[in-house]
Amino acid sequence: MKYFVIAGEASGDIHAARLIGALRRCDAQAEFRFFGGDLMAEATGCAPVIHYRDMAYMGFVEVARHLREILGFMRTARHCIDEWQPDAVVLVDYPSFNLKVAKYAHNKGIKVFYFISPKVWAWKEHRVKQIKRYITELYSILPFEPRFFEERHQYRVEYVGNPTVMEVAEARKHFATEADFRTSIGLATKPATDAKCRELPIVAVVPGSRRKEIADNLPVMIRACEAVGGVQPVIAAAPSIDASLYRRVLQESGCRTDYRLVAGRTMELVSHARVALVTSGTATLETAVIGTPQVVCYRMGGSKILYDFYKMLLKVRFVSLPNLIVDAPVVKELLMHHCSVDNVAAELRALLPDSDARRTMLQGYAEMNVRLGDNDCTAVAAGGIVAHLKKL
Repeated sequence: MKYFVIAGEASGDIHAARLIGALRRCDAQAEFRFFGGDLMAEATGCAPVIHYRDMAYMGFVEVARHLREILGFMRTARHCIDEWQPDAVVLVDYPSFNLKVAKYAHNKGIKVFYFISPKVWAWKEHRVKQIKRYITELYSILPFEPRFFEERHQYRVEYVGNPTVMEVAEARKHFATEADFRTSIGLATKPATDAKCRELPIVAVVPGSRRKEIADNLPVMIRACEAVGGVQPVIAAAPSIDASLYRRVLQESGCRTDYRLVAGRTMELVSHARVALVTSGTATLETAVIGTPQVVCYRMGGSKILYDFYKMLLKVRFVSLPNLIVDAPVVKELLMHHCSVDNVAAELRALLPDSDARRTMLQGYAEMNVRLGDNDCTAVAAGGIVAHLKKL
């Protein structure tokens, strides 16, 4: 079978690469073309038609500024479908782009499978009409989604498990010890004979995978660490972002620029951190599965007007995945104007010691893990895709 796979950002590249591996195990003759990243290239053995780093635009203004490029990507996707004639189009998250591809492929008579459902329960619920019309099968990775689709839209959706559970379990096998990790990233260690010279606890600073997210969140996160003191901030660098951007953002914000930067080892960094400051997104779930207490930060310019607008627009009580899965405030969400240096610092202070706040968060993580389960979601989804195609 021939599979055309589309993932539009770093997290999608991770999930799609694992899905491609699972498809290959189910279908030994599988061929692939894809929009995605380096992990998908490794999984398929070929280069992407378009790399996701060229597609990572967010927000109305940024999308409008790059509309010509985005329309070009869509033309390329349509050309691939027409010229290559895949047996299946497999879409991974990235709904603004992927649902348009779904419509085109469906109208060409090609089966369309969607792995990682668009978050229509939060906003843009009208997209359910497109999903029901153009998607052959939808695979959910959040345990509350099937009930939403079935009760509100009489549409069957399968919860296949969550990829983060498997990815964290796999990544843990390769983590260094904390001492070796500190040495490998160049953190100064102190003499073990001096009881007063204990190493400063690491705070993982995870400011997102997009340039604007980094520019908005990184300075606040770093200043909060500086305000608390007695910690070692270490910045998780996104694989598609050059290290110079982080230095420039810090310099332009008047912050120190000599903090350790770790690329390609975010999960390992988080696992060795006492607390993590995490930009809202998939990384909040990874952090929770790993078991590191966190503060969810999403400044996005810090506008109260924008906060009030999104609060009116969104249909859910929470934005972070741990809270959504448990349906309770497991982690603290500091959004827009609430994401200030003082507020982030206050939450960081509360979580650093063995406090009630820390213990309560870890109990919430345990409940979240029960609800997620331990299915290999990519194996379940790949099996469903191949089984459906073999029926044709």
